[in-house]
Amino acid sequence: MKKILALLSVLFILILAACGGEESSAKDNVIEVGASSTPHAKILEKAKPILKEKGITLKIEEYQDYILPNKDLSNGEIDANYFQHIPYLKTQKEELGYNFTHLGGIHIEPMGIYSKTYDSLKEVKEGTEVLMSRSVADHGRTLALLEKAGLIKLADGVDKVEATVDDIVENPKNLMFSPEYEAAFLPELYETEENTLVAINTNYAIGAGLNPTEDALIIEGEESPYVNVVAVKKENKDNEALNTLVDVLHSKEIQDYILKEFDGAVVPVDGKASDDK
Repeated sequence: MKKILALLSVLFILILAACGGEESSAKDNVIEVGASSTPHAKILEKAKPILKEKGITLKIEEYQDYILPNKDLSNGEIDANYFQHIPYLKTQKEELGYNFTHLGGIHIEPMGIYSKTYDSLKEVKEGTEVLMSRSVADHGRTLALLEKAGLIKLADGVDKVEATVDDIVENPKNLMFSPEYEAAFLPELYETEENTLVAINTNYAIGAGLNPTEDALIIEGEESPYVNVVAVKKENKDNEALNTLVDVLHSKEIQDYILKEFDGAVVPVDGKASDDK
């Protein structure tokens, strides 16, 4: 009897181990990715059925801000996020100590300068206020755009990505800079504030019904260094399912979708970004 009980106990343990193995395997094929609603979550939705064919279930958690996606990734509530560009990721890692890396660049969302008052940057009047995101990572790109338009000049040798208002050496129209707003709130300010220039990230511009290629007074070109990436914890950099996600996002089907769906306002990146690994 003891031998029978011992045998049954062994079989029971083996059955539990087998069940646990099946559960773990299923879990490995389910990935949860945090994303901004537009365009990131839309792009992921397009990728979902392709991943399903490869045996991977993609769950998408949508966010409306730039803070929680990294917090939730750090806490393990999501497996990856897809909402931020490389300079922002670098800043977050430096300031908050996140042990993150990225698996590749997917697209560029050109920053644009908008105004309800002015039809062109030539019309900008003396003392016009420039409304900017409080995200330091967006300041350099906004200032680089204004310099490109001839409205300001930055100090020689300054890295445009890291430029701040303090790096302005020429400001002939005495523009006033207000870098204190939540990025998601800027489209509303564009609608309500007169005699201003508003720097808006493309994802928020599209979400507010703006067409960046038509409505922006000036917009970044394809040379922009602000490549949006899929970020993960460093311990998951070799995760097969997450790397498969990036491969799918680099596929011709998804790249063609991005170009068509967003009419050039979102530019796909054909390859893995190498900066800030």
